[in-house]
Amino acid sequence: MTETLEGMSSMPKQAVKAAKPGEAERAAVRELVKAARARGEDLTGPEGLLKSITKQVLEAALQEEMTEHLGHEKHGTPAGGDGNIRNGTRPKTVLTDAAGEVTIEVPRDRAGTFEPVIVAKRQRRLTDVDAIAISLYAKGLTTGEISAHF
Repeated sequence: MTETLEGMSSMPKQAVKAAKPGEAERAAVRELVKAARARGEDLTGPEGLLKSITKQVLEAALQEEMTEHLGHEKHGTPAGGDGNIRNGTRPKTVLTDAAGEVTIEVPRDRAGTFEPVIVAKRQRRLTDVDAIAISLYAKGLTTGEISAHF
């Protein structure tokens, strides 16, 4: 009885309408812009909204990569007793197309074996990351979901 007929969606019509990317994306962006302007923030520039979102998304993605690398959450117990745990962060400045220079905190592990993917070691220039991050954030994804996407 749980089978779906061909051409029929199992989602209610209201949910299908809400899933259209154009409307939801525009509404989320409008809310972000309104909130930033209410706080007196610029949208672009040295401390703008775009830079802030880019920083948050990159740092969340790096933290998720570290969790996957170590096999346990922050403040968790290492699996297998190998003792490799988080060992703080180090600042790194990367250059993005839309947000300019963004200083992020890159996590480290005690054994020094962490090789980040989203912002690789010695990588200083990011292309298209900020555009993708803004698009996903505007669609309503959390920073954790965005980092999982990356």
